[in-house]
Amino acid sequence: MSGLPVDSTDIIKVSNVSQGFVSGDEQISVLKKVNFTIKANSFNIVFGPSGSGKSTLLNVIAGLQAPTEGSVEIGGVDPYSLNKDELARFRASRVGFMHQTNHWVKSLNVLENVSLPLYFLGYSKDKATKLAEVALDRVNMGSYAKKTPMFLSGGEQQRIGAARALANDPLFIIADEPTGNLDSVHGDMIMNLLLNAQSEFRRTIIVVTHNMEYIS
Repeated sequence: MSGLPVDSTDIIKVSNVSQGFVSGDEQISVLKKVNFTIKANSFNIVFGPSGSGKSTLLNVIAGLQAPTEGSVEIGGVDPYSLNKDELARFRASRVGFMHQTNHWVKSLNVLENVSLPLYFLGYSKDKATKLAEVALDRVNMGSYAKKTPMFLSGGEQQRIGAARALANDPLFIIADEPTGNLDSVHGDMIMNLLLNAQSEFRRTIIVVTHNMEYIS
């Protein structure tokens, strides 16, 4: 699946990455010598059945889990060379996340939930609110700003999740099974929204799915 032509710049480079864990006396290999690059402004799908290592690979790319072996570069930076605080800020500023199930602060409305992560990046309340409003407008959810997220449909919540992922102007967006809890109509709507984020807003998108319908 692809959108507009991509830039030639590699924003993610994974080199000889392996990841495993010990279970009793057994060494379990989840990833083994993985190599790939991701271009700027590209649309990418990570496909595979449950248990194939997709989530582990996502965690490695996102700066959440250091590989057992190999190296990762994001925008020319090795995130695992940073200290704990630097890495947390790096993730918050460079990576946008969409999840299969969204988690909201129940006491906050849609606009406040989208703007909340921006406060931790040092934005003022006014600036964070403005960026959140722009992000909601981009996914056609501006009119939902004062609503409570938990009372919205699954498709509406995913669109708000997309706005939250876009709000901090990330280097790339990781969408982990974003259609997993949706019917086919709303699932297609979310995939089209992500394609639009790549083509119109020039974002790099990484979608993890086990749905073969999206491999085309």
